[in-house]
Amino acid sequence: MSKILSFYGNRRIRSKPSGSGAYAPAHLECFVSTQDMVAARKPALPVYTLNPKKLQDIAAHFVAAFPGKTMFAVKTNPQAHVIKNLYKGGVNAFDVASPEEMRLVKSVAPFAELYYMHPVKSPESIREAYFVHGVRHFVLDHEDELYKIMRETELATDLKLYVRVALPKNENAQVDLSVKFGATPDEAIALLRQCRNVCEKLGVAFHVGTQITESSAFANAVTVVKSVITRSGVKVDIVDVGGGFPVPYADEDVPSIINCIDVIKTAVACAGLEDMELIAEPGRVLVAQSGSLVVRVELRKGNRLYLNDGTYGGLFDAGPLLGTRYPVRAFRNGMPMSTEMADFTFAGPTCDSLDMMEGPFSLPDDIDMGDWIEIDNLGAYSQSLRTNFNGFGASETVLINAEN
Repeated sequence: MSKILSFYGNRRIRSKPSGSGAYAPAHLECFVSTQDMVAARKPALPVYTLNPKKLQDIAAHFVAAFPGKTMFAVKTNPQAHVIKNLYKGGVNAFDVASPEEMRLVKSVAPFAELYYMHPVKSPESIREAYFVHGVRHFVLDHEDELYKIMRETELATDLKLYVRVALPKNENAQVDLSVKFGATPDEAIALLRQCRNVCEKLGVAFHVGTQITESSAFANAVTVVKSVITRSGVKVDIVDVGGGFPVPYADEDVPSIINCIDVIKTAVACAGLEDMELIAEPGRVLVAQSGSLVVRVELRKGNRLYLNDGTYGGLFDAGPLLGTRYPVRAFRNGMPMSTEMADFTFAGPTCDSLDMMEGPFSLPDDIDMGDWIEIDNLGAYSQSLRTNFNGFGASETVLINAEN
């Protein structure tokens, strides 16, 4: 009975949660630390934390190191506060995949440059991009997409077109993005020749895959691109090296930002492409480490913890498809926790058995119902992939270590 009274005595019901996804309120509460937030709020809903200073610092670090234009892949975290702080950190270009993302960026950073880097676009979205949002950069991987862009921009002469090249399968990537998009080298050569006469600037784009473990993937990609450019026989102005820059989550040995960029610079120089403009599309690496998700333990069964969020909410990447392990730490309201650690698995709040996260996640061995867990490095994709399955989609967002 004492456990029940302790848990429910701490419960606080809050009205009108701020929601999640692309929408973000103009004002967010600010706390000195996550622990202070938990003590003050005793949150019943999952709560995202965002550290603006860390976000700006990582952005500035990447922009200073990369020898070209840095554009943020908005899909990674489409929050107004994220866009605003990346812009403050020196990112003034954004990779958008839809008109909604274009509107979001323009509402926060009206002078930012937009790159429409989704290879398959609707006619309506191309027209809105060009005539409403001033987009001039478009990627494609098929001749029908080229005709679509030309038609919907009314044969505009100021286009910057990028031919996306599919790369050989990368076993060192968590997700191989060439499976879905990209022209084969022979197709890319034909597309470059078609695009050259109808655009102001011509580029080649590629993506080495999500969360790579070997920076040599960038060098291998540049070799493929060099061959395509040479064989095409046309002038190419820009090379877009895409994303894929990895994040060290938990117990992962991945190449650093500097290592990846050094490999890119060396590969570009060796290929004789150093006179071309360079563009990068980092997403995960800019935002992952600036955010976390605080969840509450609703029940413990042995070494399985039932949480108020899961794979249908903010923890998709921790689920059965990717199995990402995140750094975690626990909070108990006003009481110390055991220093002895144990490995746990997580279960989310929905009725679906796919809503499970094997981890393992190392936490105090006395963790129990009513305790909170901060799951770190969740600034990337977590909010983008939230659903309202079973009605468990609501979340809140707060700022940590920042003036609002």
